[in-house]
Amino acid sequence: MLILQALFSKDFRDQFLKALATLVLTMLLAPLHGGAQEAKPLPVPDERYKADILLVVAHPDDEGAATPYLARALDEGKRVAVAFGTHGSSGANEASSEQAAALGAIREIEARRALATLGITNVWFLGGKDTASQDVLQSLANWGHGAALEQLVRLVRLTRPEVILTFLPGTFVGEDHGDHQATGVLATEAFDTAGDPSVFPEQLAGPMRRLEPFLENLRSWQPKKVFYFPDATNDGMFRGKGPEYSVKDIAKSARQPYWRLALESFRAHQTQAKSYLDSLRKLNEAELEKKAVADGWGDAQRFVLGKSLVGGSATGDVFEHIKPEAIPFVRPTISPKPEPPELYVELAGPWSFYDDFRRAHGLTHLWHPEPPEIALQAGTTLVIPLWLRNETRGPKEVTLIADLPAGWKLQSGAGKFVVAAKQVAAARVEIELPQLNDTAHEKQELREITVRAESNGQSIGAAKLRVELRKRALPQ
Repeated sequence: MLILQALFSKDFRDQFLKALATLVLTMLLAPLHGGAQEAKPLPVPDERYKADILLVVAHPDDEGAATPYLARALDEGKRVAVAFGTHGSSGANEASSEQAAALGAIREIEARRALATLGITNVWFLGGKDTASQDVLQSLANWGHGAALEQLVRLVRLTRPEVILTFLPGTFVGEDHGDHQATGVLATEAFDTAGDPSVFPEQLAGPMRRLEPFLENLRSWQPKKVFYFPDATNDGMFRGKGPEYSVKDIAKSARQPYWRLALESFRAHQTQAKSYLDSLRKLNEAELEKKAVADGWGDAQRFVLGKSLVGGSATGDVFEHIKPEAIPFVRPTISPKPEPPELYVELAGPWSFYDDFRRAHGLTHLWHPEPPEIALQAGTTLVIPLWLRNETRGPKEVTLIADLPAGWKLQSGAGKFVVAAKQVAAARVEIELPQLNDTAHEKQELREITVRAESNGQSIGAAKLRVELRKRALPQ
């Protein structure tokens, strides 16, 4: 009885409630104390895909334009990733019968094997369609420009490269493949937008529910430098515009010259060069070196500095002044276009595009030919696209006159036209190119074409283009 009275006494109840409250509070606070002592790390970007260099090229085997330098960079401990714009499904096939999509599937494997010989395994394909022309606008349209840029921005944010290396965006006498140009355009656009959180923001948003199928949880990334390699026959005008590397230096790891490592990598591209590669197999080492050097494998590797956001000299090492930490997004400086006359004519197509592109991306320092130039197959048709701009308050009659070299024939486009007030009208002049005789050399002198525009008897400008005739060339 005494025990029961003690259990129900006021002092006992007070002590019991106090102990119970302490126990409950301890239980509630335990997770908080435990969390502070054992903090769970949040996920970070996947270091397996971090790159020091992201190479952006158009077709499998285009990487050969940079593999001697990539071998050097890998030898120095740099990490390299590669993005191809297309699978190269419209290329040749010297090895077997497959064509079109089947050939593209084969060439993807060839590219992966080629790069694997150097130790590069992070390789992606944008899925653009192989476009056989010299017009960058055709390639961008055929690839789906916006979708291709979205993919490349995603890869930049995934790989977080310090340096982007790609084709020079411009049109020059040379192979001048529109797909090559397109990769330079897209890579430049990705350089200038991957660090902007307002561009493709769905790539940066974190998941809102389990197994989120759309939001990617990437982070914006600003690369530090972009370098170009030109697709021009005469690259002398680009010397001194960026760093230069010997390909004859000996790799520390492989104990072979870098050109040799690049050539061994190229051996994977059987579909594109089987006959050439078979001829190399018949040579001893001394003969192989002589042949390879004659074929250009021994040429120095030269780049053109597009942009550096960390300073340094134009001809300094690719990684000069680069430190491993991230840098803030830098919006490109836009150069204003000079105020044009109220009524004038200018080249349209890729030439006017590149004028606008260089201004929009702070690349007005890049060398480009003036007048613009192109190499075309003899006996085909040259199309000169034009913008006729009338900023006046009334319609204007404009006369187009084509001044052609001897033997070149005007097909259409000259004559009188009316341009409405406050309008920009598209026009085109078509010219039949002469045939080359059988004794003509492959390379001809550049010939200048001028399309003059007049209104009311007064000149309103002229569009000039220099053309080199060849026995074979990509379509315009």
